[in-house]
Amino acid sequence: MEAPHNPADAPGAPSLPGTAPQNTSQSGPQNGSQSGSRPTREARIAVDSAARMTELGRRLAVRLRPGDLVMLTGELGAGKTTLTRGLGEGLGVRGAVTSPTFVIARVHPPLGGGPALVHVDAYRLGGGLDEMEDLDLDVSLPDSVVVVEWGDGKVEDLSDDRLHVVIHRVVGDTDDDRRTVTLTGYGARWADADLALD
Repeated sequence: MEAPHNPADAPGAPSLPGTAPQNTSQSGPQNGSQSGSRPTREARIAVDSAARMTELGRRLAVRLRPGDLVMLTGELGAGKTTLTRGLGEGLGVRGAVTSPTFVIARVHPPLGGGPALVHVDAYRLGGGLDEMEDLDLDVSLPDSVVVVEWGDGKVEDLSDDRLHVVIHRVVGDTDDDRRTVTLTGYGARWADADLALD
């Protein structure tokens, strides 16, 4: 999947800052599949503020369950950690969700009966899954929601079923908060999932 340079040019992007998020959803195989499995579901959602990105995470959390692998892709400052903060709020986990860059991974236990959130930042890991063995993600995955920032080419082998979230933002020196978030489900787990997040 190739990211557009300007989210205003992407389908579902807002025409002006402050407009409400819109989304579209379609099923069937899409181009740009990654290793392991083919995309089965895709949706694009326009977001125009950090608060709306957090809210998007809360709404997405409702659709997640133990064993889900979520890969987050986007430039520095795109909103990956902000989205993950919303996921943590929606899942009802303990602890503030912050960037795990310097510790590689953080585990947020559930406050209730839901799954734990394992938040991984793979930015500094140059290799593939072999470099991540010490994190025991394959052990954590069945009972947790595992969210990996910068995981492209590194964690796809953990599961054929995964949700890839790509955040496109306006590039350059700008205060424009508009983002286009593309959610692509891979594998049977996501084949019938509603990613529209209405």
